[in-house]
Amino acid sequence: MSESTEEVWRTELMSRESSGITVRMLWSRATNLVTIAVDDAASGDYFELVLDEDASALEVFHHPFAHAAERGLEFRTRRPEPVVLPEAA
Repeated sequence: MSESTEEVWRTELMSRESSGITVRMLWSRATNLVTIAVDDAASGDYFELVLDEDASALEVFHHPFAHAAERGLEFRTRRPEPVVLPEAA
């Protein structure tokens, strides 16, 4: 008999995109948690902020980088320059 696994359902409540950065507000039916997901297409960076009950979801949605910095989450603001390796002799 196989074990059943609980699927985690997440619903997108709202999203916005600007300069290649997509910010989405997601709600999990299984956990009843709201998450703000940030995806930077240019750098490939991605992070999610799980909100506690006291947090203003709209405030975090509109200012996710400020809230990430407040939590000590490090992220790159620019894609690092490629490293050119010398040819092997």
